[in-house]
Amino acid sequence: MVLSSKDGAEAIPLLSVKSAKAGTVVYAPGGKLGPRIQQDLQLVLLHTGSMSVDIDGVTLKVPPGHITLLKPGHEEDFIFGKTQDTWHRWIGISVNSVPESMLKILVKLPAYIPISDRMNRIVELMLLLDSSAISCVEALNDLGRAALMLYISEAKHHNTLEIMHPAVLAVKEYIQHNYASELNLTLLSRIGNITPEHLIRIFQRDEGLTPIKYMWNYRLNQGVELLRSTGLSIGEIADRIGFKTSYHFARMIKQLTGQTASEVRKASWQGNK
Repeated sequence: MVLSSKDGAEAIPLLSVKSAKAGTVVYAPGGKLGPRIQQDLQLVLLHTGSMSVDIDGVTLKVPPGHITLLKPGHEEDFIFGKTQDTWHRWIGISVNSVPESMLKILVKLPAYIPISDRMNRIVELMLLLDSSAISCVEALNDLGRAALMLYISEAKHHNTLEIMHPAVLAVKEYIQHNYASELNLTLLSRIGNITPEHLIRIFQRDEGLTPIKYMWNYRLNQGVELLRSTGLSIGEIADRIGFKTSYHFARMIKQLTGQTASEVRKASWQGNK
C-alpha cells in the first residue's frame, strides 16, 4: 500500500512498523558511540553541541538544530563535541523491511534538515507516552510512522523553502495563525519587514499570487473544511474565518467550488466530496 500525493509527487509506501520508540540523552564532552550496525530507521535530532557520524567510512557532520535519518544495515561510529555537552533525541522505527521504492525516495533526500516544531512535538509526545503506565504500543508505532512521513515531506520541500524569501515565509505563517483577524497589505508588509510593493513582487515570484489573494484562498480553504466537518451556520463560519458578511463568503465559495455553501455541505455529508 502507498500513500497518494496531492501534488503529483512520487507516492510514499506505507510501512508496517513493528515498534517505535523515542529517547533522549546528553553526552559529556568527548562522548562516543559505536562502531555499531544500524538496525532500524532512526531519526536523530541534534539540539545542542556537535555530532559527527562516520557511516561506512563517510563522515557526516550534523549542525545543531538539525535532524538526520539513519538507515539500517550501515556501520556507524558517533563522535560528540569535545568541549561541551551534546544533547540529542531520537526516534527509532523498527520495520519488517524497507521497500525498494522507499529506499529510492530516501537516497534523494538531503543529509539533514532543520528540526521543525512539528517534529519536536512528535518526539515529546512519544517520550510522554513511553513513560505512561498505560500501554501505548500502537500509538507509539503510529507516531513513529508519522514522524518518518513528516521527515520525508519536510526534506522534500527543504530546498524550496531555502530559496523562498524569508518575508514570504513569515507572512504565510502569520496568515495561517491569524486568518480570522482583520488583515491588510500594510500589516502583512510590517510582518515581512519590507515595503508593500516589495512584498507583492516577491510573493508573486515565490507563490504565484499576491499576499492578499493567498490570504483569501487560505480563509476559503478553512471555510470549506468547516462546512464539511461542522454544523456551524454559514454566518458563523464566515465570522470565524475573517469574512465580514456571510454573503461575501457564500459568493466566494460559489466561485471556488461551483457550488453554493449549502451544496458543498450537503455533498460532503452525503459522502460526495
